[in-house]
Amino acid sequence: MTLTADLFFSFRSPYSYLSSGRYRAMSEEYDVDIALRPVYPLAVRQPDFFERNHPNWLGYTMRDMIRVAQFHSIPFGAPRPDPIIQNVMTREIAAEQPYIRRVTRMGQAAARRGKGLVFAAEAGRMIWGGQENWHEGDHLATALERAGLDATEIEVEVASEAEALDAEIAANQAALEAAGHWGVPTLVFEGEPFFGQDRIDMVKWRMEQRGLARR
Repeated sequence: MTLTADLFFSFRSPYSYLSSGRYRAMSEEYDVDIALRPVYPLAVRQPDFFERNHPNWLGYTMRDMIRVAQFHSIPFGAPRPDPIIQNVMTREIAAEQPYIRRVTRMGQAAARRGKGLVFAAEAGRMIWGGQENWHEGDHLATALERAGLDATEIEVEVASEAEALDAEIAANQAALEAAGHWGVPTLVFEGEPFFGQDRIDMVKWRMEQRGLARR
């Protein structure tokens, strides 16, 4: 019997990116359907979040994400540009956020078609894997097509159904919190949340207890 799980994901989260390809590989190797549930990052939901962090937070996080990528041989680099528009000096988050809203809405449109996880992995590689100006030209269209989606159809949907997509994204955030967590990446399996890219082996262990089988 096919197992099912939800992956709560942010396109601005490096740890979400570092988990997406591995969860994609799991879903391809094993009989499990992992549904992407994209959410907006803390920078959108709580613009003062980064101003309240411990001074060591950023330095440690940068060091850790780089070594995680090296450990798993995952291409990794600082986004160019950052999906969030932010004043580097003051840490102030801009009111308008066109980059993150567009790609997150694309993720939700892909999720509507059961292709969310594949798109997240492809787009994540664009954003965090060193692709300069990932938000311009046909870069995201290429990610959509690699996920087996019609790029033109998704672009039209993102433009014409922004409000409906945002409502679904807000519902994803509510579902994440109802499951017992608030951050990403969090995979929820049978009501149990597993937070972080370092919980993938534990997720697999739990699923094996429920009969996880190879495809």
